[in-house]
Amino acid sequence: MKFVIATHNAHKVEEFRRILEPLGIEAVTADFEDVEETGTTFAENAQIKAEAACHATGLPSVADDSGLSVDALGGEPGVYSARWAGEGATDAQRIEKLLRKLDGVPADERTARFVSAIHCAFPDGTAVAVQGECEGTIAFAPAGAGGFGYDPVFLVGDKTYAEMTGAEKDAVSHRGKALRAFVEALKNR
Repeated sequence: MKFVIATHNAHKVEEFRRILEPLGIEAVTADFEDVEETGTTFAENAQIKAEAACHATGLPSVADDSGLSVDALGGEPGVYSARWAGEGATDAQRIEKLLRKLDGVPADERTARFVSAIHCAFPDGTAVAVQGECEGTIAFAPAGAGGFGYDPVFLVGDKTYAEMTGAEKDAVSHRGKALRAFVEALKNR
């Protein structure tokens, strides 16, 4: 089974392939124009991206919209995770803003979750949509050299996502959970 991954984020493509290919799904990329993410939820943004890629390629297209929701910040950065520190901000700048906003917040109040909404649009107009979440906390300083985005400050247990191997992260991550739910939904389609 072949699916277009509706993203230009190389890190997401790598995670998709690492999780889906052992399950018999070929994750491919294709050229298509970026679409504006105008949704107010992760699910709406995933749907917008998947439908645009499906329309552009004529192939089933899978999109993920994901982000970090921090309780002490009222759910921020949420759907704005990638652009929360401004257009063109680096991962380090996003993390710096997050840690600055959480300055003085004690460890037990730094609860957060990563959310991943997956939407698959098929050329016949049908769709599959699922969501995965991973509960954690925000560290006081970045740790680890792996991952991307907020991974160096998102703690699950005593490790940040950035300190985990790919297999460890996939086993607990929001995207890993969502993609496994996606595969189950496809089996029941």
